[in-house]
Amino acid sequence: MSVMEIADIPLFSMLRGRLGYLSERQKLIAQNVANADTPGYQPSDLKAFNFQAHVQAAGATQPMAVTQAGHMQPKGHAAPGIKAVKTKDSETTLDGNSVVLEEEMMKMSDARMSYDAAIGFYQKSLNLLRLAARAPGRG
Repeated sequence: MSVMEIADIPLFSMLRGRLGYLSERQKLIAQNVANADTPGYQPSDLKAFNFQAHVQAAGATQPMAVTQAGHMQPKGHAAPGIKAVKTKDSETTLDGNSVVLEEEMMKMSDARMSYDAAIGFYQKSLNLLRLAARAPGRG
């Protein structure tokens, strides 16, 4: 009998991808804040998390079905992956630095809340698996 690993379950694979993305995003934002006074520094951020790409990477490769003529057709999706891109905040100083601390703090807060929500969902999903794995009649 083979044993299924948690990583083999698509939901957990997607959550791990999301957590990795958010962790990387927090690192980049912290790097931006650390370089707020570095002349010429351009802040970086990650491309938006593409949920559909992660669903496909987790093994759900069936195309979406269109059951009604009025439904929108799905668009092509990029390959999953985390890629840092240079971004410009709303201001650039005379020395060429375009880090705006207030905007970086808002990004960090957003990333942290998303990370906490994903961790909570991961924990709740694990608890459901534990409950389902219990022998009947055991509380």
